[in-house]
Amino acid sequence: MKVKRSKILLVSAILGLLYSIYIISYFSNGIFGSKGSTEVLGAAIATAVVTPHIILVVLATIFNWIAYFSNKRGFALTGGILYAVGGAIFIMYIIFVIPSMILSFVGYAKLKKIIEINNSITIEDKK
Repeated sequence: MKVKRSKILLVSAILGLLYSIYIISYFSNGIFGSKGSTEVLGAAIATAVVTPHIILVVLATIFNWIAYFSNKRGFALTGGILYAVGGAIFIMYIIFVIPSMILSFVGYAKLKKIIEINNSITIEDKK
C-alpha cells in the first residue's frame, strides 16, 4: 500500500524552497552584479546582515523536506521553529516566512493522524 504523506508539509517545503532560491539569488546577484567598489561593499554588508536569516530558512526547508518524506513529526516541528527564528532574526523579511512557518506547524499537528493511518494500513496488510 502507498504511504500517505502530508500535503501541507509538501506545500510548506515547496514555498520554503522557492523562497530560499529567491533570496540566495537576490543577494548573490547583489554582490556579483555590482560594478563599483562602494556598491560591492554595500552589497557585502547587506549580505552579511541577512546571512543568518538565509541559513535558518534553508535549514528549515531541509527539515521540512525530511519531515515530508519520512513522516516524522519532530522534523516538521523543527522546521517550523527554524522558520520562526529566521523570521525573528531578520524581521523585514518575516512576511515571506510566515506562510511556510504556519504550514509547518499545521503539518506537524496533522502528521499524528497521518502516522496513525499509515500504521493501521500496515497492520491490515500484515493480516
